[in-house]
Amino acid sequence: MLHQQTIAQLRELKLQGMAAALQRQVEQPATSELPFEQRLALLVQQECDHRHERRCTRLLQQARLKYPLAAIEDFDTRPGRGIERSRFTSLALSDWASAGHTVILTGATGCGKTWMACALAQYACRQGHSTRYLRVPRLAEELRTLRAAGSYAKWLVQLAKTQVLVLDDWGLVGLDALTREALMEILDDRAGARVTLVTSQLPVEHWHAWIGEPAMADAMLDRMLPHAHRIVLKGESLRASERPDGGLPVA
Repeated sequence: MLHQQTIAQLRELKLQGMAAALQRQVEQPATSELPFEQRLALLVQQECDHRHERRCTRLLQQARLKYPLAAIEDFDTRPGRGIERSRFTSLALSDWASAGHTVILTGATGCGKTWMACALAQYACRQGHSTRYLRVPRLAEELRTLRAAGSYAKWLVQLAKTQVLVLDDWGLVGLDALTREALMEILDDRAGARVTLVTSQLPVEHWHAWIGEPAMADAMLDRMLPHAHRIVLKGESLRASERPDGGLPVA
């Protein structure tokens, strides 16, 4: 009876992990033989694990990734893709998510750029980093909506605080003046402080011409390219073998 009262109090205090762990200890009499300090440590560890899991789930929901189930563990190992598993894993496990670097993934359509970006972003969420996914071709429409609602400035502040930002399909469609200015603001806020993860079919050497306005192009690329991790993906399109959940088969 005392155990159930304690469990109820833990839940009332929003210590759901400890409550569940104590319930399991009650149901497993063998745990009563453990020292008090060890049993308490197990309860605290369960609460920490529970909170971490909830935070990861929340971060993944807020990220709105195109492929939320993409994971670095499922990286496609078939040869000729332009990057080996060891290099990709080394990047994923490095401090890129906290060092404010730029990660640039380029290559032909269907070669896995977006999937790889989502896998890196998903891993960042699992490490506790806030993440957001944006498709550059849809940015103009989103900006019009934000400006009409009067929330553009607030949106910029939120993006500036987001630790990992994915800009997908960079260079796919032409830029209008407002979108170009918004991208300049976004990149300026993030330079050297927050990660920007870019995917593009357009080779980096053509980005200056795509941006269009020379002075702004110089400024944007100056904020993106120093200290950037650049990966050029190769090979045939993987779309035909893509799973419905957004995962890619491991060769």
